[in-house]
Amino acid sequence: MASRIRTLILGAAGRDFHNFNMVFREDDGSEVVAFTAQQIPNITNRRYPPALAGPLYPDGIPIHPESELESLIAEFEVERCVMAYSDISHEEVMHLASRVNAARADFALLGTRRTQVRSWLPSVSVVASRTGAGKSQTARAVAAHLRSLGIRVGILRHPMPYGDLEAQAVQRFAHADDLDRHQVTIEEREEYEPHLEAGSIVWAGVDYARIVRAAEAEADVLLWDGGNNDTSFLASQLTICVVDPHRAGDEVRYHPGETNLRVAQVVVVNKVDSAHPEQVFAVRETIRRVRPDTVILEAASPPVPDDPEILRSRRVLALEDGPTLTHGGMPHGAGWLGARRAGAKELVDPRPFAHGALKETFRAYPHISAALPAMGYGEAQIRDLQATLETACREGGVEAVAVGTPIDISRLLDIPVPHTRIRYDLQVLGRPTLEEALAPFVTEVTPVPPRD
Repeated sequence: MASRIRTLILGAAGRDFHNFNMVFREDDGSEVVAFTAQQIPNITNRRYPPALAGPLYPDGIPIHPESELESLIAEFEVERCVMAYSDISHEEVMHLASRVNAARADFALLGTRRTQVRSWLPSVSVVASRTGAGKSQTARAVAAHLRSLGIRVGILRHPMPYGDLEAQAVQRFAHADDLDRHQVTIEEREEYEPHLEAGSIVWAGVDYARIVRAAEAEADVLLWDGGNNDTSFLASQLTICVVDPHRAGDEVRYHPGETNLRVAQVVVVNKVDSAHPEQVFAVRETIRRVRPDTVILEAASPPVPDDPEILRSRRVLALEDGPTLTHGGMPHGAGWLGARRAGAKELVDPRPFAHGALKETFRAYPHISAALPAMGYGEAQIRDLQATLETACREGGVEAVAVGTPIDISRLLDIPVPHTRIRYDLQVLGRPTLEEALAPFVTEVTPVPPRD
């Protein structure tokens, strides 16, 4: 038998594990010698466990930092590197490919045919061109409409397995207590909690073939709620892609956001209320050029404070959804916008008050200015976030906090000054409406009566 192709999977704790499970786990023509990890802290120097890796990998598979790429290719005699993470510019993808090729290995990207799970249920995928485009509120709006028709919706979330990988193989979230039981990160809470508050069940984890089978038993429709502008893990009859005119042009400059745009039957141009008209026009022209037959919706996601009086005429700290600022490249988010609209006197720059890991976050993402990303991949980061918040209030004269993260973060942090949440829901403007765009898909769905 020919020797197995020695393969290194380049990832960030999510797509990499999924690609392995779908393509390589049972492939006796390939040998995955290691994973690399990028973007996510505290994932390196661990192993993909034998229980998930399968019989071809009785010792599991090591995970190394991507910074060691060239030495890993040499040490493991790697023949092929498979790129398996998202929200990265096309230029950065090719820089990575050049490093791999210079180290004398092949560089590969896997397509959707081999990496998507097929379900017997009707399925819809909500994806995006960039992190922070508005995918989450779009997915919530789709789920709400389907539920209003009596359709049971099973939400499949993009993986964020940063803890015990074996324990996270298949995760089901139906109540807020499930978030505590699974010890999820702040990033996971930001994605799961709004769905739970709306009455949906969320499924996530590591092994999506098993996750799909489990969700099928409790739903009429599966809805993929993507993350980090990744392509859907679910083969769907309808794909909706959300694009952001504030970053006009990025919809064809980032991987795999351009793929999402090119496969979408419906494209939502979000934030048209706050973007310049020429930005909206540029995005629409790009959509028409690369996907001329798609349905285009225009939408707004206005940031609305629960109590604007808390922010008015005060020095305000904007506490934001972390990935929107970091991976998404935005200088601020809904908290900053909501505070400005509420008449805040000043938005306080948190950088001088950063503690621990947050200092490195601000160094790694220098575009972030008057906003504090709610980083919380583990207890240590949450402690650093708490310390930064307290110091900014005590020494920086912060009088109020605008909470732009979509969760009740007061369950995790003690905010020492008055604070209010900034909520942002999708508002489709004009025609076609979201309901009209979903109508052809809905006609294919037959709700199943509730089981006794």
